[in-house]
Amino acid sequence: MKDLLIRSLHHEKVERAPWVPFAGVHAAYLKGYTATEMLTDADKAVESLLEVNRLYKPDGQPVIFDLQIEAECLGCDLTWADDCPPSVSSHPLDGSDEEPAEVPCDCKIPQKTSGRIPYVLEVMHRMKEAVGDTTALYGLICGPFTLASHLRGNNLFTDMYDFEDEVADLFTFCKKVCIRMADYYMEAGMDVIAMVDPLISQISTDHFQQFMAEPYTEIFDHIRKAGGLSSFFVCGDATRNIEAMCQTNPDSISVDENVNLLAAKEITDRYNITLGGNIPLTSIMLLGNQQDNMKFAVDLLDSVRDKTNFILAPGCDMPYAVPVENCIGVAQAALETDAVREMVKNYQTAQVDTSNVVLPDYASLKKPLVEVCTLDSAQCAACGYMMGAANEAKATFGDAIDMVEYKYIYKENVARFVKMGVPNLPSLYIDGELKYRSIIPSKSELEAAIREALAKYQA
Repeated sequence: MKDLLIRSLHHEKVERAPWVPFAGVHAAYLKGYTATEMLTDADKAVESLLEVNRLYKPDGQPVIFDLQIEAECLGCDLTWADDCPPSVSSHPLDGSDEEPAEVPCDCKIPQKTSGRIPYVLEVMHRMKEAVGDTTALYGLICGPFTLASHLRGNNLFTDMYDFEDEVADLFTFCKKVCIRMADYYMEAGMDVIAMVDPLISQISTDHFQQFMAEPYTEIFDHIRKAGGLSSFFVCGDATRNIEAMCQTNPDSISVDENVNLLAAKEITDRYNITLGGNIPLTSIMLLGNQQDNMKFAVDLLDSVRDKTNFILAPGCDMPYAVPVENCIGVAQAALETDAVREMVKNYQTAQVDTSNVVLPDYASLKKPLVEVCTLDSAQCAACGYMMGAANEAKATFGDAIDMVEYKYIYKENVARFVKMGVPNLPSLYIDGELKYRSIIPSKSELEAAIREALAKYQA
C-alpha cells in the first residue's frame, strides 16, 4: 500500500513495516531481458517494472536503479553488461594526482534532453500512470560523492587531503546536479527521491562533516520544500557515519547488511528518521533458498520491536538473477508475517561449510599478495573504487606483487570470506592482514603499505 509507506516516511504509527524490493536490473531478469536492454528501452523497462509490481506486491519500488545516468551525461564512458548496470570506465576529470580537477561550469548540468534522461522520465511517467495510485515510486539519483568519484576517479580520495578547496567546489557542482535531477524526478511524479551514495561508507566522519554535511542538508531541504520525501541510501559499513547522515535531515536512511540495523535504528530513532534495510543480497537473496529468505525477513521484522520508522528492504540493488521464489518469500513474510513465522518456526539456515577452503600459506609467499574482497567490483561502486585503488597499485609495482579479487557473489567465496573472517565489504588484505576495511585508501597510503610489505621480503 502506497499510503503505508508514505505514513511511515512521515513517521506515523503503521500496522506493519512497509516493503520495498530494490529491484533494479532484477526486473529485467523477470521478463528475460538483459540489464542493457532494460536500461536503454523504455518499453522493456516498464514491462519489467510492472512484473516486479505484480509478483512482489510492493508498498514502494524504485523506477530505474542506475547510478551512472548522471555520469554518462557528464562525459563518463560506460561499460555495459548483461547482468548488472553499466559501470563507469573513464573519468573525464581524472588528469593528474598532482593537480586538482577543473570543476565543470554550471552550464554542464544535465538537461531533460541529456543522455538517457528522456528514457528515465518516460519510464517514470508511465509507471506513475500505471501503478502510482497504489505504489510509492522512488526516483534514484547518484549522490554527490559517488558522482564526483565517477568524474575524478580514485584521485578524489587524495584530493580531499591535498586540494581541499578545489574538491569542495567539485562537490558543490555535483550537489547542483543532484538538485536538478531531483526537480526532474519530482515533476515526473516520483514520491520519494533517493540519493544513492555508496561511497559515503568509504570516508571518515571528519571528511563527511567537512565535505558532505552542507551539500546533503541543502539537497534534502530542497526536496522537502518542493513537497517531496527523501531517502539517503548508502552501501557498505556506514556505521561511523550514520549519525552524521541523520544530521543532514533526510526523511529516511537505507543501509545494507554491513550495518547492524538495530544499533543504527537507535540512532535514527533519536532523530525521528525512518530506517530501511537490510536483507543480505548475496548469502540470503541470491544464494539462499526460499525458506532462508522467509526466515531472515521474519526474524528481522521481529527484531524491530517498534515498526514505526522502519522499512523492510534488501540492503541495496538486488542481484540480477535472484531466484523469483526467494523474493516472493520475502514479500510473503512482509505481508503475512504471522503465517510465515509459523511456517518457518523450526527452520534452521544451513551453516556455511568452510572445510574445503584452502587459504594461501602467507608465511611461504615469495612476494606480497594483495587480496581485494568485494561484493562485485562490476556492480558495487564502493567495491569498484577499492578495486581501482588496487589496480593502480598493481600498475605501479607490476610483477613485484600479486593481486586477486574475490567476489562475494560466488558461493565458494562466501565460504572463503567466512574462513578469512572478512568483517565488511569491500576490504583489502596484504599478506593475509586486513589493511583497509570499508574505507578506500589514497594512492600514497596503499603504496606505502605495499612498500612496507616489500621491505620484509627484501630483508
